[in-house]
Amino acid sequence: MTVADFAFYCFAILILAAGTFTVVAKNPVHSVLWLILTFLSAAGLFVLLGAEFVAMLLIIVYVGAVMVLFLFVVMMLDVDFAELKAGMAKYLPFALLIGAVLLMQLGLAFGDWTVAEGAEGLRRSVTPDTAEVHNTAALGLLMYDKYLMLFQLAGLVLLVSMIGAIVLTLRHRSDVKRQNVLAQMYRDPGEAMQIKDVKPGQGL
Repeated sequence: MTVADFAFYCFAILILAAGTFTVVAKNPVHSVLWLILTFLSAAGLFVLLGAEFVAMLLIIVYVGAVMVLFLFVVMMLDVDFAELKAGMAKYLPFALLIGAVLLMQLGLAFGDWTVAEGAEGLRRSVTPDTAEVHNTAALGLLMYDKYLMLFQLAGLVLLVSMIGAIVLTLRHRSDVKRQNVLAQMYRDPGEAMQIKDVKPGQGL
């Protein structure tokens, strides 16, 4: 067994164990920490595959930003997790039924999975030769040169979905004082300020 094989098995076992503990951990903070370990192990597998850019992207974006944000949100929110778990227990049979159906569908899909003869050649024809171009440069050429329009459309779809989520969750409350930018811009300084003649020894 080579060093690469040993590292692969170590990362694979870590992913399975950390993913399991992410689901079964009772403390949500511990679940987030186990999920961070899962992402780090997946990044190690990407390094073994030669996809260093994807591995660093996984660490910087998911571990460094998203998971840390989740961790702070979970730690700062005062959520009654016992009440949430009690509510989830009512839907456990339905969730198990959905999980069984999904597993059956995956079994059927992988049971009939066949590899076409020219599939490997078609995949190689799309990507540049890794002997001539580094994989990060090849990924940049595909995303920002050959498939630039599809990449921009994907970003536009994400932008629209983000704006839609903000619009759907925005609630105007009457008991909350909101900032009126136009009123601040159009205010008259002469009316906004009053000069008071305060005599010595007297208060306002």
